[in-house]
Amino acid sequence: MLKLKNPIHFSSIEDAEIQLQTSVQSGLPSQTAHERISEYGENRLQSDKGVSAWNIFFRQVLNAMCVVLILAAALSFGTTDWIEGGVISAIIVLNVVVGFVQEYKAEKTMDSLRSLASPMAHVIRDGKQETIESHMLAPGDIATLKTGDVVPADIRLVETINFETDEALLTGESLPVVKNARAVFDTSEEVPVGDRINLAYSSSVVTKGRATGICYATGMNTEIGGIAASLRQSHPIFSQKPDPSDENYKKNLKTYRFRVFLYYVKRILGLNVGTPLQQKLTVLAYVLFIIAIVLAIVVMAAHTFHVSNEVSIYAISLGISIIPESLIAVLSITMALGQKNMSARRVIVRKLEALEALGGVTDICSDKTGTITQGKMITRRVWIPSFGFLVVETSSPFDPTAGTVSTVHQPMETLANAKNQKLEEMKDLRAFKELDPVLKISSLCNLSTVSINKEGNWVAKGEPTEIALHVFSSRFNYGREELLKSHKLLREYPFDSELKRMSVVMQEKESNPEVYAKGAVERVLERCKTIAAHPLDHERRNLVLAQMETLASQGLRVLALAKKSIHYSTEWEAVPREDVESNLDFVSLVGIYDPPRAESKEAVNLCHRAGIRVHMLTGDHPETAKAIAKEVGIIPPYISDKDPNMSWMIMTGPQFDALSDQEIDNMKALCLVIARCAPQTKVKMIHSLHRRKAYVAMTGDGVNDSPSLKQADVGIAMGLNGSDVAKDASDIVLTDDNFSSIVNAIEEGRRIFDNIMKFVLHLLISNVGEVILLVVGLAFRDIHHLSVFPMSPVEILWCNMITSSFPSMGLGMEKAQPDIMERLPHDNRVGVFTKSLIFDMIAYGLLIGVMSLMTWVVIIYAFGTGNLGYDCNSYYHDGCREVFRARSAVFCVVTFCVLIMGFEVKNFDNSFFNLDGISWREWTFGYFFRKLVENRFLVWAIALAFASVFPTIYIPVINSDVFKHKSIGWEWGVVAVAVILFFIFAESWKFIRRTLSKPHRKGKLRRTLSRTITSQSKLSETDLEKRLFIQSRNVPS
Repeated sequence: MLKLKNPIHFSSIEDAEIQLQTSVQSGLPSQTAHERISEYGENRLQSDKGVSAWNIFFRQVLNAMCVVLILAAALSFGTTDWIEGGVISAIIVLNVVVGFVQEYKAEKTMDSLRSLASPMAHVIRDGKQETIESHMLAPGDIATLKTGDVVPADIRLVETINFETDEALLTGESLPVVKNARAVFDTSEEVPVGDRINLAYSSSVVTKGRATGICYATGMNTEIGGIAASLRQSHPIFSQKPDPSDENYKKNLKTYRFRVFLYYVKRILGLNVGTPLQQKLTVLAYVLFIIAIVLAIVVMAAHTFHVSNEVSIYAISLGISIIPESLIAVLSITMALGQKNMSARRVIVRKLEALEALGGVTDICSDKTGTITQGKMITRRVWIPSFGFLVVETSSPFDPTAGTVSTVHQPMETLANAKNQKLEEMKDLRAFKELDPVLKISSLCNLSTVSINKEGNWVAKGEPTEIALHVFSSRFNYGREELLKSHKLLREYPFDSELKRMSVVMQEKESNPEVYAKGAVERVLERCKTIAAHPLDHERRNLVLAQMETLASQGLRVLALAKKSIHYSTEWEAVPREDVESNLDFVSLVGIYDPPRAESKEAVNLCHRAGIRVHMLTGDHPETAKAIAKEVGIIPPYISDKDPNMSWMIMTGPQFDALSDQEIDNMKALCLVIARCAPQTKVKMIHSLHRRKAYVAMTGDGVNDSPSLKQADVGIAMGLNGSDVAKDASDIVLTDDNFSSIVNAIEEGRRIFDNIMKFVLHLLISNVGEVILLVVGLAFRDIHHLSVFPMSPVEILWCNMITSSFPSMGLGMEKAQPDIMERLPHDNRVGVFTKSLIFDMIAYGLLIGVMSLMTWVVIIYAFGTGNLGYDCNSYYHDGCREVFRARSAVFCVVTFCVLIMGFEVKNFDNSFFNLDGISWREWTFGYFFRKLVENRFLVWAIALAFASVFPTIYIPVINSDVFKHKSIGWEWGVVAVAVILFFIFAESWKFIRRTLSKPHRKGKLRRTLSRTITSQSKLSETDLEKRLFIQSRNVPS
């Protein structure tokens, strides 16, 4: 930090400017800024660490599956089985190395994606306004702040306009603090941090107004950095240390220490690390480990607890067979790749939990402006009571020279008797008497900018509604920059989401000050006293409201403009807003058109086909909201305004807020559109949906949206126009603010969930088959009455790690199934381990176990002598010839069956030959081949795993000493028969699933099988309509 002669809050603006060696007008030169960053460091807290290679390494070593393998290796070395122990150790190293490389790459990718969503700072450098990432701020930078921004560094304010910040994070003060840049404190005063009203602190939130200031402290030199430096632990458990003055201190201290001990034990075991699904799988790993111990005890019990090396090796084999060693690593890689795919679809995932949750979303609560609509608004119609209408026709939202303006002279006194009049185009765009106040309010009660860039194109910055008004006034040469040459801003009252209006106090040269106001029609009208030089009585008020309804029914967002003259001067900072915004003169209604995005209608339709209800929560007028909702299909086009369903489909925020929870719960369905929606209405809507067991995604962009984003199951912030606070509260960020991107995210979430189910099933069926094989294998005794394992420990590890792992990774990369958005959302409370998946796991695992046992029995007893020799679990000799050859055949059967399942689980229902389930009339061999090889990673993984079998069987020493099997010849015929039978049985099981899943079939088994990713989760069009719109009319399916 730059050394200052006096603390910054004691310094005047001019003194601060000199001490920090900067210019308020032009800011720092870019070169100076970079030099200061090099000298004082980036604007980061030390807790903002990058990717730690050591952390990733320890996560790989200490995950549940790896711990189990380490224990297995220790047991192998303990029984002097050096080869098995060495192989297990090699697999541990391989697993850790592969997992480390993949996760390190994924973490680097995620780190780069997070930077896309990092807070931005608006600075002046080299005399130009720039937007930079906040960590690139330097001491002396001139920063500009507006409502919704997070203050990026500690700042000495130099200009404030109605500026307030929320400093609860720093001071604990619950109310926003009003700031004053001109305040200077005496050096003899003791000024607490919370009373330094000429400073804005890093990480505080701008709740009102605008400001400009000089950054005087960055990174760990900020006030919040000092707090961060003093913190030792981040987990809440460490803040629960008991108070020594408590009478039960010793007892509470023991409890506290026990909780800390449990925390670290869980952390070491991985039970409180990662996403909820990763934690569930870690628990699964330990449950399986306990089962493995039980099975090992069974092995020893079968040998009457005479535990020799042979018995120990068999117990180790059985224990290893039940552990899916690569499950956690495959899941982590799949999630990381899913996050990367999301970014390609314009969605940044801030929290991995959102990836798991997105596929189960049942309801989307979306804003309208800029999300469902384009957010590029055009002033379409203007109604001036004393004149009539102005109609603008243009397709360019930013260019004031494009399009035409037409008029209809129809004062409000003649509206009742007026007939449709023709539009008269204005050839010469000049302001007339009645239009002048409209243009001044549109331009001056406005924070946007409209200008021509270097390329000669019209560009605009600001809120879309204000841009539309600014462009309209610029058509008549009433641009804000032009008017500010003759007008002085005395006071600004920014737009407030509760009041729904904005106003400014302006003074033109020596004239009296005037108040210019704009906002929601009802909120402006309630502050008006006159209209067109007449009192605003009940009749005229109704006339205005009727005109508003007419404009809104055309899909226009309607604003009201008002003004008043003030015949006195005062200290405007001290005047209450209520007094300034009173006794106004109603000037005009402005109808602004925000066309829906071209893709919104299809996206809404896709949601409906997927069984997802779409709710539109907007601040617009009910008629405007209804028109847009009908246009994009949120409200079905066949529902007329007189339909009884319309009464619950569209409500206003005040109407919804007035209902009790019981009244809302008694509604047959929650409304699809809430107009005039306030922030608290969004929170109430989420709670209402949660009581109906809905899983909710909520969009938001403003500071006030952060509570609803936090309350939603999936909070979605806007990347382009969203505030930093909203982004920080969200789970995902849309980089294009587009509703269709939400649908893309849900589709990607469903794809990831489907693929997790696929590779979990693929990994677990081999474990089930191996356990069945080895448990039954206890019955096969040699001449010393010791069990001979049909598969050796190394064979099991090879199947679980090499044969299964890489195809499982390939399954994690599978494309979405064609019907993925034709199914109902899955139940996130159930998760991956559905009854259906367990049925499939048992069925396929049992098939693998039976086929491998049949192979063993046929080779040993049908074609062999039935002689199991002695010590065949330890080493090869002539007496073990049949056993070793039979093991080779069993190893091949298990391997090939697992590889076949790599293709079979691509779809849980459809045949291997017709994975998409198209009509067999359309089926061709070319289609079959394309579908089979479209996932190149999966194909190569299966091909290489298949090829790896032969070296393990035919390379001397490796086959007999490592894998405990031998080269085979005629046994390949037995292997082929077993694999073909397995394939036939697998196809038959799928056929049974498809048969049971037909609509006319009933029964518990059908209901169980329908709870997975199958066509059973689809509904007919009639049922979908009832689910979404509570309709009872007959619609053909």
